[in-house]
Amino acid sequence: MFRYILYVLSPAVVVLTLIGTSSGPPEKGSLADIDKLDQDWAEYNGGPDRNHYSPLTQIDTGNVSQLKVAWEYASGGADTVRNTTQLQCNPIVINGVLYGVSAGSQAFALEAATGRELWKTNLTDDTFSMTSRGVTHWTDGKASRIFFGYGSYLYALDARTGKPIATFGNGGKINLRDGLERPGADDYVISNTPGVIYKDLIIMGTRVNESAAALPGDIRAYNVRTGRVVWAFRTVPRPGEYGYDTWPKDGYKNVGAANNWMGMAIDRKRGIVYAPTGSAAFDFYGGNRPGSNLFANCLLALDAGTGKRLWHFQTVHHDIWDRDIPAPPNLFTVVHGGKKIDAVSVLSKQGFLFVFDRVTGKPLFPIEERAFPASDIPGEQAWPTQPIPLKPAPFTRQSFTEKDLSPYITGNEREEIVAEIRKAKTGQPFIPLGWERTIFFPGTDGGPQWGGAAVDENSILYVPAKENPVYSAIKDAPKQQGTTASVTGKKLYEANCGACHGATREGSHDGTYPSLLNLSVRSNEPAVHQLLAKGRGMMPAFTQLKEAERKAIVDFLFGKESAVATEDRPARTTVPYSHTGYNRWYDSKGYPISQPPWGTLTAINMHTGDHLWQVPLGEYPELTAQGVPPTGTDNYGGAVVTRGGLLFIAASRDEQIRAIDRRTGKTLWQAPLPAAGYATPSTYSVNGKQYVVIACGGGKLKTRSGDKYVAFALP
Repeated sequence: MFRYILYVLSPAVVVLTLIGTSSGPPEKGSLADIDKLDQDWAEYNGGPDRNHYSPLTQIDTGNVSQLKVAWEYASGGADTVRNTTQLQCNPIVINGVLYGVSAGSQAFALEAATGRELWKTNLTDDTFSMTSRGVTHWTDGKASRIFFGYGSYLYALDARTGKPIATFGNGGKINLRDGLERPGADDYVISNTPGVIYKDLIIMGTRVNESAAALPGDIRAYNVRTGRVVWAFRTVPRPGEYGYDTWPKDGYKNVGAANNWMGMAIDRKRGIVYAPTGSAAFDFYGGNRPGSNLFANCLLALDAGTGKRLWHFQTVHHDIWDRDIPAPPNLFTVVHGGKKIDAVSVLSKQGFLFVFDRVTGKPLFPIEERAFPASDIPGEQAWPTQPIPLKPAPFTRQSFTEKDLSPYITGNEREEIVAEIRKAKTGQPFIPLGWERTIFFPGTDGGPQWGGAAVDENSILYVPAKENPVYSAIKDAPKQQGTTASVTGKKLYEANCGACHGATREGSHDGTYPSLLNLSVRSNEPAVHQLLAKGRGMMPAFTQLKEAERKAIVDFLFGKESAVATEDRPARTTVPYSHTGYNRWYDSKGYPISQPPWGTLTAINMHTGDHLWQVPLGEYPELTAQGVPPTGTDNYGGAVVTRGGLLFIAASRDEQIRAIDRRTGKTLWQAPLPAAGYATPSTYSVNGKQYVVIACGGGKLKTRSGDKYVAFALP
């Protein structure tokens, strides 16, 4: 496995190529001495294989209880009043320097041993802020660059100074929006997940809107020196391209997304990049895009030098559930059928794990096409079957009915919830949204999240997930009102904001989408207008709206009435239906209505596909104090797995970081964080000392926002 790390480590670590794939104990004079060498965390999720793995053994199961805080760094930019900012960054470490992104979307460099700031950007482009998951490093042995997504721009920074490289693009940046235009689309595009390096290319995906006006999700490779586009792969094919016949005739003109927002993995030895994609937009209605819709919801294997498609597999046909592949793939080697096979796997929001031969795309375990219900929404043609892997078994439960109701809900509340469940469409995956309440389980953002899975040197995969019912329904899109061809601020709010913040502005129960009631108490009109124009964190900028439309929404939020003439509105792609929002279902005490566990960590043997163990991840302290066993919680972020026998993971809403015995799932150590660590830790060594660092940003699930990076080490 270490051959994937060789592209970024020093020549002294060549020995790892020979011993890194061993599943036995460390040998004297080789891996046993690994902690005497400085070990980088040189790429997003640890390496090009995205396995979150480190060979470090200094911190192990015997001494992990002695961990202490080594340093803290306040990165800046946290909104601790409204608790709306987040940190999702998995920082990288190169030659003793840590590179990350602040809560205010600025890149920075620190001394990795002390947390002392070396440089920090102060970018002020007329664009929107965002939540970044990290940066990408490139070097030719002389020059050293950090690539960093900021709003719609990709910056190339000098790794030593943080200054933009003037010869890259336009004064150190390129606009990722260039080349993505299509009729009727808005102009929202950002890059919040690091790209991958192949020779002198940086290969990038993007995050775009999820409305019908979304831009297309082309995957593109840029020259690292000049910023010039070298190749592009169109995920919504055009006439004459493979997959064109899986869309309507003018699909490429009328439909967007199918984008790589979750990141990629790369096999540099073979020159293959593995790029997952998300759903076509709009997420929950596809009447305007009949067909299976390649290359939405696909794992794509592309020639890294040319962008040519080598093979693909579609994990959801004609997605109308927003069932994106949620995280980068994992690359590892298994023994299957008596042969060593280099494999690639991807997670599914539904809680599935798909595993393929990395070269041929052949599934390593059987995948069955199963029939699922048709849609009752006019114009919708749900695909009749979906692919279901028979092994490994799902790592989340697959259905929710009244029998699965939490035992902690009693009395009248229980009766009321049971009555609502009985009226809803529920009980299996892939039920198309209808006019009535339709329940997603696991929830709309899935069981696994963007943090993805970790894989150790024995090809054991560890995946965090959550299991919370979420409901929604289809509704008619707001119509224009009045006789003077105008649309009101209220209707604009309903069309653009109501799905998240609620039709009555009450927000979501768990605080993911804050209430907008009594907004004047905690904000003002200019601030909200700027938020709509530029976005913040995970909220996109509403660039599809003209300034007058944004003003009408602000007027409505602050109790005024105004309207916008329809002839002044931009001609955007639309569909006849909307949805009633992402309604996470909690009881009156704030707990999910399903039976625990509400969050889990699962270990899976990828040689056999068998589950080894599953444990709850996270707890509600007040329930634990009552003698309730840990229930698990909502979680965001991934784990780090080490040769020292440990998994390090924060992710849970209880604002803790944990060290877990990777053999058993038992928690060996935990410590409080200044804010929840909704990110993936990094581990590295400098001057022979191993550190574990986590970004503590909070800002989701009604937890406080923060801006700190906290590093732990042995005394």
